[in-house]
Amino acid sequence: MRDHGGDLDRAKARYGAGDWLDLSTGINAVPFPPPELPPHAWTALPTGDDLVALERAAQAAYATSAPVVALAGAQAAIQLVPRLLAPGRARVLGPTYNEHAAALSAMGWQVETVDAPGALAGADLAVVVNPNNPDGRRHRPDDLAALAADVALLVVDESFADPEPDVSLLPRLGHDSANLVVLRSFGKFYGLAGVRLGFAVTGAALAERFRALAGPWAVSGPAIASGRAALADRAWQEATTRRLVADARRLDALADAAGWRLVGGTRLFRTYETGDAAAAQDRLARGHVWSRIFPWSKGWMRLGLPGDAAGWRQIEAALGAERS
Repeated sequence: MRDHGGDLDRAKARYGAGDWLDLSTGINAVPFPPPELPPHAWTALPTGDDLVALERAAQAAYATSAPVVALAGAQAAIQLVPRLLAPGRARVLGPTYNEHAAALSAMGWQVETVDAPGALAGADLAVVVNPNNPDGRRHRPDDLAALAADVALLVVDESFADPEPDVSLLPRLGHDSANLVVLRSFGKFYGLAGVRLGFAVTGAALAERFRALAGPWAVSGPAIASGRAALADRAWQEATTRRLVADARRLDALADAAGWRLVGGTRLFRTYETGDAAAAQDRLARGHVWSRIFPWSKGWMRLGLPGDAAGWRQIEAALGAERS
């Protein structure tokens, strides 16, 4: 079932328009300041040199020597992964982001969702999201590297790994990595989801396959310019990570006071056991705070982190209403 956060139109249709706080996604609410773009970013087709500069900036930011392929978001990479190989047996470690299984199924793969890493062994294609969405489950890079020996192709989605570089497999990848693909989102950590930029990082042979499937001009001029600026700004990255750590603790404290139990999460979102997620979402929505719940769980709710003082006041008021 392809359900997602970011569906604020549905909230407005049900609860009315107004000053909404959308916490239904894991997108950083304090984005990287969009740079002033040169005119040619808007008016000219991106050049090969532009694209190479972006991909080198990503290599440096992700501490990898492996080829990087820029794409129109991690979602674009997810759509291409099923076309890397002839359809066969795919296993996805779940519960997790549902687009992986959906994209594979749409291309004729036999998809099984499993609940333990060991159950991925023997798959023609295996998918692990690390850190996982929505429960924040993490896997050590050593364990993932070992798992790669037991599958034909291992795809690791690191869309939420930017503020947690220790969990990343990317420093282990190189030019000769033959059966590992790591996906990265740009929009989540940098808060510029509308730019539509992401990356597939893999060995040379699979990188060329990605490029062939994506075709020319896979990313826009504004995305290239924005990506280069943000990926090079180490000071912003470090300050943002510190803020996210503090804000995650603050939200956890509010949720605990509301009687919710922390399931897990990342530095961009938190997931709680509420007892009755539909009722909790309804009550928060009456305070114009939108959340993410899941069709396969009665109790789990995921919340992103507010980005400013007004947002914190709004979630505090809504959680106060929840307690009452």
